Amino acid sequence: MAVSDLPPHGLSHGALRGVKVLDLTRILAGPTTTQLLGDLGADVIKVENPGTGGDDTRQWGTSVARDADLTPYFMAANRNKRSLALDISQPDGQQVIRRLAAQADVLMENFKPGGLARYGLDYHSLRDACPRLVYASISGYGHTGPNREKPGYDLMAQGYGGMMSLTGAPDGAPMKAGVGIADVMCGMYAAVGILSALRHRDLTGEGQQVEVALVDSQIAWLINEGVGYLNTGQLPVRRGNEHPSIMPYGNYQTSDGHVILAVGNDSQFRRFMRFLALEGLADDPRFATNPARLDNRQALTDILIPALRRHSTQTVITAMEAAKVPVGPVQTLDQVFASDQVGARDLVVTMESNGTPLRLLGNPLKFSRTPVTYRRPPPTCGAHSDEILATDHPFAED
Repeated sequence: MAVSDLPPHGLSHGALRGVKVLDLTRILAGPTTTQLLGDLGADVIKVENPGTGGDDTRQWGTSVARDADLTPYFMAANRNKRSLALDISQPDGQQVIRRLAAQADVLMENFKPGGLARYGLDYHSLRDACPRLVYASISGYGHTGPNREKPGYDLMAQGYGGMMSLTGAPDGAPMKAGVGIADVMCGMYAAVGILSALRHRDLTGEGQQVEVALVDSQIAWLINEGVGYLNTGQLPVRRGNEHPSIMPYGNYQTSDGHVILAVGNDSQFRRFMRFLALEGLADDPRFATNPARLDNRQALTDILIPALRRHSTQTVITAMEAAKVPVGPVQTLDQVFASDQVGARDLVVTMESNGTPLRLLGNPLKFSRTPVTYRRPPPTCGAHSDEILATDHPFAED
């Protein structure tokens, strides 16, 4: 899918058209939030420190574009924004932020708790002058608690919040997820909080602060494992790709690779056993029900491993799809992005930046009336400074 960059303020679509966002975030959690708001139509001005070269992620990796500061890490979370290079440690920079905040609907920041207070740009300093402002704050551990002063990164959140203790092979070391999922999920929670606060503001005229922490959000999505521990006191164990409550469920080796199987009920298990020519196991008291299969997990695994290794990945997938047993491949990224499904769902978009085509991940949200739009490619640091500073009203009007 190819998209063109619209002229400045070209907000032609989007459920958040007319929403003005002042973005003081960097790295991943905050930029994920503001990119999502931008995709939905908001006008986002991203403030970057010119003294450090802008957002930290501009230096995280090698540029894939003509512009040296457009790394994949930065590009992944910063489209649909304009970049303003501004030193907020200086009085002139602080005055610009106050002027923009007075016009904005949302200000988002991810400084350490109290970090903006020294510049008079924290929520309490701006609240009286901007009573309708939704002020969103992301930090590592939150603005209260004994760890409030500690910095927060995705890896630390996954470790402190317990996710790493659940991830990895049973006999291996604790393992983080392959991407910064704690950052991304924190950004998603922040987006929900901002939209909720905007709804309240539109009903009452009253702004407020929305505060979310990396560790808080990571603990919140421990879901069944967290709730299970809280109610039983039993620590869950790492099971690799297996499921704690469903069996068989996991990644299994075939004759030429791997296949994912998720056998969710007893009738699916019976059809699975028929494919493997092991029909008798469906009536074996050790395996006839899911609770029995969980109690005899290792015995069943010892049977399944050699049985599945006799078949190719595609043979298993074809047979299980015909039998209506949930199944799928383990794809590498080249296979993912070459798939017809990715094309059909517009999960790759191309935007042009200074003559260079940039391929980006598409937004997964689909709307029947207010579609996601891709209006601006990820900007170079300070690319829109002159445009923004040249007018008293730089935000797009509804």
